[in-house]
Amino acid sequence: MGGHFDERGFVPLNIAILTVSDTRDEETDKSGGYLRDAAEQAGHKVVEKAIVKDDIYQMRAIFSRWIADPEVHAVISTGGTGITGRDSTPEAVAPLLEKPIEGFGELFRAVSLEELGPSAIQSRAIAGLTNQTLIFCLPGSTGACRTGWEKILASQLDHRTRPCNFAQMFRA
Repeated sequence: MGGHFDERGFVPLNIAILTVSDTRDEETDKSGGYLRDAAEQAGHKVVEKAIVKDDIYQMRAIFSRWIADPEVHAVISTGGTGITGRDSTPEAVAPLLEKPIEGFGELFRAVSLEELGPSAIQSRAIAGLTNQTLIFCLPGSTGACRTGWEKILASQLDHRTRPCNFAQMFRA
């Protein structure tokens, strides 16, 4: 596998978690709580967790602050990726992305198909890279966050995953 990988142990990333919801608060934010706990149990450092209304400009303000912070390696958001009501996370985030990662949404829908059947098509999960910060936007249900974390993000945010992963961008 060449010198691209080394045999160091786990290298933690600094992750920020954002819940997009008009109704959740810290007590009722099960999805954001799950993502925080899962990231910390994996060994990452959650440097900030926030809840924001489903408002494009409020979301962009928080995403932009974290994108500008060199200490934040990745942002994982939950909520606002559906097609109803005020769901607007993709519209808020897409203009901020320098390099969209189209395969993330495709893969998320593919693994969700096993769990949800054709309803998986309604997810607008997206991801991308900007200013050396990874952005991953998941649906708002705890089940969707679990699927995204366990089937995609846990391994892709671990520099030991072969043949490649997102974490290798960050040198400890």
